[in-house]
Order: sequence, then structure tokens, then C-alpha cells
Amino acid sequence: MSNALTRAGHGLTLAEKRIVASAISKLDSRRAPRAGKLPVTRISAAEYAETFQIDPNTAYEQLQAAAKSLYGRPITFYEPAHKRNGAPLPLTKVLMRWVGVVKYQIGEGCVELQWWPALLPHLTALKGQFTTYQLQQASALRSIYSWRLLELLTRFKSTGWAEYDIDDFATAMDATEKQRANFNNIKRRIIEPAVAELNEKDGWIIQWAPIKAGRKVKALRFTFARDPQGRL
Repeated sequence: MSNALTRAGHGLTLAEKRIVASAISKLDSRRAPRAGKLPVTRISAAEYAETFQIDPNTAYEQLQAAAKSLYGRPITFYEPAHKRNGAPLPLTKVLMRWVGVVKYQIGEGCVELQWWPALLPHLTALKGQFTTYQLQQASALRSIYSWRLLELLTRFKSTGWAEYDIDDFATAMDATEKQRANFNNIKRRIIEPAVAELNEKDGWIIQWAPIKAGRKVKALRFTFARDPQGRL
């Protein structure tokens, strides 16, 4: 996916994230879809269960429930705005859908997603400024926060460190207003559990520290590497 989409707020539950990520993995990120044709991606309960190592009945139930809610899930982008009278304007908030059509095949246990047209430049014909990882890296994760942190760090896998403004991080994690109001809530509810799960289940060694301006946290810095022991 594009780096802009990596930084965006995804607005997804874990089950919805699994469906979307599975569907994205089926797209050809190097080629644009044919003109006038929106790609449709199909996910079956059987492949969903195999990918994420869950019971087939659970997979069937998650697909059915997620299909009902996925259409209404927004993606939140913040884009630079034009200047007015030489003065910079606040960032422009952009809301976009993941899909334009969701079909759930009753009795067959499969979901079909038709991608939202404006989202396709963030998923296809990518030639630079993109983030890539294997779906298998996230398949064992049981927290949407862990998955999002994996994406945010993978964007900088070539350097081994990443720094995010606290507001950008909160947006990417879909943090609530209550969590944003008190950094300790972000620390306890989002960062610490996500780092612990990635260290334990996905073979990472991650350290992090807040960067402060006075007493207020203004950014977060992460240093990370794959565990040399190959722990999975």
C-alpha cells in the first residue's frame, strides 16, 4: 500500500482488517486496473480460516459480521492545504471508503469486495513511496493495534528506526478522544500491548521512547529489528 495509506486511520476491527489485508494481497500492486473496470476480490471462509489459523465456523461468522459493517468503515487522511493570503491553512481532513460494494454469499461462506475507485492509486500501479510486507507476518496477531504498528514500522524497515508525531500516530491507531487526551492511555492501551505482541508472536525486538516538548509528548521514536534467534 502507499505510504499515505499506511499513515492513514483505517477504522477497521481486527476481522475487517483481516478481510481487507487478504483482499489487498490478491491485487497486483504493480499494475493499474483496466480503464473503467473496478477490481472485485473474493475471500472464502476456508482460505480465511487457513490464513489466520482459526476455526472454520469462527471464520464463517467473522466474514458474515464483517461484511455487514465493512461498507461503512472510513479511511481518514490528512493532506496539506493550500495557502491563503500567504499563510498556511490547517490540514485538510479527507474521508474515503475501502469498498464501494460488499457482497456476502449466504450459504457459501465467501465475501466479494469491489474497491472504492479513489483508493486504487494507493493499492495499484505503485512505483515508489509504498509499504510492503507478507500477510503471513500479521496472521498470528490478535490485536488491530499490533497490526497497525507492524505497518508503521515496516515502512521504515530499511533504517531500523521510525519517528511519528503523536497526532499522526494517534490517527493511524484510530485512538479515541479519551486516549488522545491522556498519553498514558495511549501508552497502556495501544503501544505497550502492541509492542509486546509483536515481540512475542512476530519475531521482533522493538524499543520505543516518547519525545517531549516540555512536559507534553510531541512524538514517538521506535527502534526495531528482527530477532536474530528467528523466534516466531
